[in-house]
Amino acid sequence: MKNKRHEMIVKLVTEQPVETQETLCRLLTESGFKVTQATVSRDIKELALIKTQTENGKSQYSLPVLKREAMASKGSMIYSMIADSVKSVDYAMNTAVIKCTSGMAQAICSKLDSTEIPSVVGTLAGDDTIFILMRTERDAERLVRELRLIIEKKA
Repeated sequence: MKNKRHEMIVKLVTEQPVETQETLCRLLTESGFKVTQATVSRDIKELALIKTQTENGKSQYSLPVLKREAMASKGSMIYSMIADSVKSVDYAMNTAVIKCTSGMAQAICSKLDSTEIPSVVGTLAGDDTIFILMRTERDAERLVRELRLIIEKKA
C-alpha cells in the first residue's frame, strides 16, 4: 500500500501544484487512499520532496531533480553511478562534499551538472572528491539527503 501511495504522491506533485500537506491529504483521499497528516508528512520526507517557488511566487511540493531522474529509470546512468561510486556525502554550510571511489569524481560531477539542479551555483571535482556550492545551507542539506537515499539503497 505504501508503494502505491508513494507512486500516487509522485503523480500528484508532478501533474498539478500541491502547495500544502493538507492539499496532498485531500488529493490522496480523493484518489482512494486513507491517510493522516502524520503519514503524509513521513511520505514527503521519504520521497525527499522539496518546496519550490512557482513563477507567481507561491510554493509547491516538487520532486528533486535527481529523484525525477531516478524515478524515470532506475537504471539511469546518474543513479547507477551514484549508487556504485559514491562512498559518502556531507555538507558544511552551503557546500556539499561528495566522496567517491578513486577516479570517479569528475565523471559523476559531469553527470550531476547535466541534471541542472536549480540551486547549484557551481561544482568542482578532483580525483575522488566533489564540492558543490549551493545557494543556501538548506539546499545543501536537501541534496545530501537525496544522495544518501540513493547510496543507502545499494547496501
